[in-house]
Amino acid sequence: MRLLIILSLIATFAACAPPLAHAQTNAATVSITFNSEGGAKFAKLTSANVGKPFAIILDGKVLSAPNINEPILGGSAVISGNFTTDSANQLAISLRSGALPVDLKVVEERTVGPDLGADSIRKGMIAMAVGTLALAAFILATYGRFGVYACCALVLNLFMILGVMGLIGTTLTLPGIAGFVLTIGAAVDANVLIYERIREESHRGRRVVQAVEIGYKEATRAILDANTTNIIAAILMGYFGSGPVKGFAVVLIIGIATSVFTAVVMTRMWVSQWLRRARPTTIAL
Repeated sequence: MRLLIILSLIATFAACAPPLAHAQTNAATVSITFNSEGGAKFAKLTSANVGKPFAIILDGKVLSAPNINEPILGGSAVISGNFTTDSANQLAISLRSGALPVDLKVVEERTVGPDLGADSIRKGMIAMAVGTLALAAFILATYGRFGVYACCALVLNLFMILGVMGLIGTTLTLPGIAGFVLTIGAAVDANVLIYERIREESHRGRRVVQAVEIGYKEATRAILDANTTNIIAAILMGYFGSGPVKGFAVVLIIGIATSVFTAVVMTRMWVSQWLRRARPTTIAL
């Protein structure tokens, strides 16, 4: 009957020496030295099981299974057998890796205060605000009334992103702010595609209503194709990434969905209401 001895549980050893040559056979051996507690337990077990094999187990794997030739009372033992130098050395390394206690060596230590993170977030918010205002000014100057609709959609998009994040309990981190800014650019990019297509159809001589209808229809295809690839990339980042990458991906996914909705659905509704109410004969684009 095999006696199982798990060193890490019942006999804490102090050291495991590198392989030594046996005095008579010159074969490689492994020497183990126990501390006082482990030596006492090991002496009791070996005294009661002379002539029986025992297994040395580490992390559920049998490292060695020698026989107990005699009681081991001195707090140290020698494992001998058909070892080569390499196999004995590998066993010694495995036993040393399981020895307790293990000394902890601090390689590097850094302390980051909360002021650094707060300052980074503050600068990120300032950058986002400045970029949004500059973008809104450009859109207003370029597209006039349609630029107003685009800016309204942009503001609505911001509130929708924050609302969805609050609903699912997502925290806005510094990488999340980067995703926030990226979705703002994507939202305006969708409006630019739509308005440029309307302008192109208008220059071809189409009527106002027809130009707007074709512009939204044709541009929406390109917008959906582009944002579908963006969402796939963001989903993969969120699935495989962690920490900052995952925070960026979550905000990006939310922002892409809301930006497409506001840029395509909301602005089209506002433009349609204006067309029914004003019935313009030309479009100032």
